Amino acid sequence: MIGTGGTIACKQTEEGLLPAQSSEELLSAVPGAGELCDAEFCQLFNLDSTNIGRIHWIAIAKKIQEEYDRYDGFLITHGTDTMAYTASALSYLIQDADKPIVITGSQRPMGEFVTDAGKNLQDSLRFVCAGIAGGVYIVFDGKALIGTRARKVRTKSTAAFESINYPTFAFIDGNRIFPYLGKPRRAKTPKFYDALSDRVCLIKLFPGIRPDIFDYAAEHYDAIVIESYGVGGIPQDAEDSYLAKIERLTSMNKTVVIASQVMLEGSDADVYEVGYRSIHNYHALQSYDMTIEAAITKLMWILAQTGDAEKIRRLFLTPVSHDISHWVDMS
Repeated sequence: MIGTGGTIACKQTEEGLLPAQSSEELLSAVPGAGELCDAEFCQLFNLDSTNIGRIHWIAIAKKIQEEYDRYDGFLITHGTDTMAYTASALSYLIQDADKPIVITGSQRPMGEFVTDAGKNLQDSLRFVCAGIAGGVYIVFDGKALIGTRARKVRTKSTAAFESINYPTFAFIDGNRIFPYLGKPRRAKTPKFYDALSDRVCLIKLFPGIRPDIFDYAAEHYDAIVIESYGVGGIPQDAEDSYLAKIERLTSMNKTVVIASQVMLEGSDADVYEVGYRSIHNYHALQSYDMTIEAAITKLMWILAQTGDAEKIRRLFLTPVSHDISHWVDMS
């Protein structure tokens, strides 16, 4: 059990909630936990997840790699605000795992009178101990979600997370677990990675945004994810200045990914002329049905391995941990 902080571990201070409880303290508050498993504890850090990023993801993956052969599963307590990013990042840093790596937290601290912390911890322990799946999952509010498909969709409700563009892996109801998907086929030996690039940028379009923001991105980043409109629309004015910026980025060997601001169903930039040109004339990629969290962390993982444009394209469009769907074109 790896503690990283988050609301689940918070105590009230004069300046607001602050992570202060260890993972051992948290588990001691869960009735029957000792009957489910023999747990050992590691407190890597105790942070609000707002402060968690690339360096922390690498540290978590490194710890799991060091201890992988000693344990049947891993449970990470974590804040909810960046939990989906952490789940996606770990899915790329630890691939083909044949043991469960579960991330959980809560919307209310463990010490509060009304809290979801105990249930989420208990459900997570049951899912880990069931041994029905390997890989990275978020367990929250009675659901097990594949790490690359989870997103926080509510700021306060206990039903904070949903699976985006992919089925929920399993439902957890007391002592019963209902898997909706079969156990993924896993390689015998997991693959661990220890690097993530910090040269990935996300730009969210809005009506009136000045195109010169792309000039700044060109100077400081190697990959730019553009949250476009609808299925992948890029604004076009008389000078086509937005498309000119994308053309400049790709000519500089920058990776441009067109994503959608819409949470469900993903991009399909071929549908409209305002998206078609960016894909076919200027060689931008699409995120299709990937989450933004997965697209960003996947690029961080890819850029840490290669700067070759064709290799980046191939790796980005190759499914990892169910992050992007295959489809059959019948046209």
